[in-house]
Amino acid sequence: MTTLVLASASPRRSELLNQIGVRFRQRVIEIDETARERESAEDYVRRVALEKARAVQRELGDHEVLVLGADTAVVVDDWLLGKPADFAHAREMLRRLSGRVHRVLSAVALVGEHEAVRVSESAVWFRALSDAEIDAYWDTGEPQDKAGAYAIQGLGAVFVERLEGSYSGVMGLPLYETAQLLKEFGIKVLAQRA
Repeated sequence: MTTLVLASASPRRSELLNQIGVRFRQRVIEIDETARERESAEDYVRRVALEKARAVQRELGDHEVLVLGADTAVVVDDWLLGKPADFAHAREMLRRLSGRVHRVLSAVALVGEHEAVRVSESAVWFRALSDAEIDAYWDTGEPQDKAGAYAIQGLGAVFVERLEGSYSGVMGLPLYETAQLLKEFGIKVLAQRA
């Protein structure tokens, strides 16, 4: 049986894989996630997801192990929103998202004897946010390590008027694309719930 390793410390990604009955273990290696000059958002999430998976596989030194890497980016006005550095940065992001539609791109990569990547794109509409709401949301601690400074599966859901695309992709792991890749690599989905 092929061993699957999730190259992420994200509890959300773990929960999502458990949700679809996939057995895995986790391993995390820090990589440089800085966007390259003139790199498109889609190219960025593809590259980072692959680099995460490749780094873990290199550390494990075993091509029999299948490593899953993922990355998510929030994009508005061609501006790539990563995780906020601090409160001022989070406030700037949330103000930019306020009352507008933005894109969420999530890439999932599998690295084993060969590599494959899939990208999910979703559109998310935010209602208008007041500065007081943004400040109160920051104080909850939720936006501090989230792309775009919000979590759709948490308190940030109250800002979302509408979503077109993949809810799990906006959370950080697009399950449709993930399941398709896992099947291609011989990993059973919905086999055993953890």
